[in-house]
Amino acid sequence: MANQSPAAVPRGLRAGRPAWGGFTLIELMVVITIIAIGTAIASLALRDTGADQLTREGERLAALLESARATSRASGIPVTWRPAPGGFVWEGLPAIAEPLPTRWLDAGTAAVSQAPVVLGPDPVIGPQTVVLRRGGDANTASLTLTTDGLRPFAVAGGS
Repeated sequence: MANQSPAAVPRGLRAGRPAWGGFTLIELMVVITIIAIGTAIASLALRDTGADQLTREGERLAALLESARATSRASGIPVTWRPAPGGFVWEGLPAIAEPLPTRWLDAGTAAVSQAPVVLGPDPVIGPQTVVLRRGGDANTASLTLTTDGLRPFAVAGGS
């Protein structure tokens, strides 16, 4: 081998370097598989179904109703919540620094009944129920917010 020209010596044997210079097919396949699994998990975690949006609307409305109920008790003025096209209306709220929202987060949300919800000023109110639904179709999922008049409004369940 001493008489051979440098071009005749295999590349991996020059200057003590290893014979390979890149990744093997197995290594590349493992990396691609890990990236695919991570992408799949991220896409599943980012999904926001209609039921999730309806639940979020229900929890938000329960918090707003309890806030209005506390404001009514503190001010001594009766407050009424009433559904309206595209949102809802607060009646009787005293002038406060920041008014309560009057729109749904999702434009497809609507209250099923048009009955008003009376929130005070008495510490105990009558039993109240609000049913929310996404879209105008009666076959879509619905969500019920309820109170027995003593406990706070809570999401009771959906169908």
